[in-house]
Amino acid sequence: MNSDSDLQIAGDLFEVQHLLQPAKQHPATVADFVGLARSIAADRAQWEPLVRYDATTRWYHRLRTGPGYEVWLLSWVPGQGSGRHDHGASSGVLTVLQGELTERTERAHRRLGDGAQRVFAPGYVHEVVNDSLEPAVSLHIYYPGLTEMPMHPPTHHARCAPTARGVVPA
Repeated sequence: MNSDSDLQIAGDLFEVQHLLQPAKQHPATVADFVGLARSIAADRAQWEPLVRYDATTRWYHRLRTGPGYEVWLLSWVPGQGSGRHDHGASSGVLTVLQGELTERTERAHRRLGDGAQRVFAPGYVHEVVNDSLEPAVSLHIYYPGLTEMPMHPPTHHARCAPTARGVVPA
């Protein structure tokens, strides 16, 4: 008898769309916010016409607000980055809508392609950069809404090797 687990049989839950619950109107859990991000990502007609690219600075647009949260749309031309920062008291979900971004932390560098998501808690320090040759678009949900984004000095650690694409942390 084969002893495969449900996860081995089904694969990554976030890759099996029919197993995901529909996005809630008022998200309250990490899974709810991930679902909201995925539903917005799937509705290109909602966000794609709003996207603008600016060679001098990252472009951003507040797409929506809800009870205690904000949804932001950002574009990144090649070479643009956020600098090392955290999000104060806010938790968040970053979703790549189009293109490829690199997330750098002290522990790892991750290439994030279309549909990749990262979930983070308050105080999580990272830098997001468009290291590719094409523009990228990302969606960011913050709960509570973003009130601060403290910047951190660059690290002097050796560069990390990239990890798997599109990792969703447990």
